[in-house]
Amino acid sequence: MTSGPEPEIRDALLGAVPSLRAFAISLCGQVDRADDLVQDTLLRALSHIDRFERGTNLNAWLFTILRNLFHSEYRKRRREVEDPDGSYAGRLKTQPEQGARLDFEDFRSALAKLPAEQREALLLVGASGFSYEEAAAICECAVGTIKSRVNRARSRLANLLAVDDVGDLGPDNMTRAALQAAG
Repeated sequence: MTSGPEPEIRDALLGAVPSLRAFAISLCGQVDRADDLVQDTLLRALSHIDRFERGTNLNAWLFTILRNLFHSEYRKRRREVEDPDGSYAGRLKTQPEQGARLDFEDFRSALAKLPAEQREALLLVGASGFSYEEAAAICECAVGTIKSRVNRARSRLANLLAVDDVGDLGPDNMTRAALQAAG
């Protein structure tokens, strides 16, 4: 079992609490936050008590720790954006990865529900980038047939995925290409 600080240091730490608390309140203006700062200061001081030089001013050392903690947290909070209702997060340009993964799984499931000829035509034209003429040659059918299959596949996918507008599409380029490939 480890022993705590020596009795005179323990008493000096406890004696400094009212002054530390008053200083913390003056820095942050909130009693609860000030109490947290004092507690963090004491914890930090106790964990680094070996760095305290005997014969120097303990209160000055504690006030320095408190001040440094306050400024470190202030800098950290300044970089953080408070967003209680999620409106800021909703305007972010980068979508979370898990959403794209779920969208892709929905897309794969909907794609599997298409008739084989429509799925093949859509993948050739929309995802693989072949022209209608090239896709028609690959499928050994008329260009009009490929255009019709791609159009039906796009409409069916949009219906299955509840996509009413191109803006409803997720950030996934493969999904977007498959649904709106130009011909």
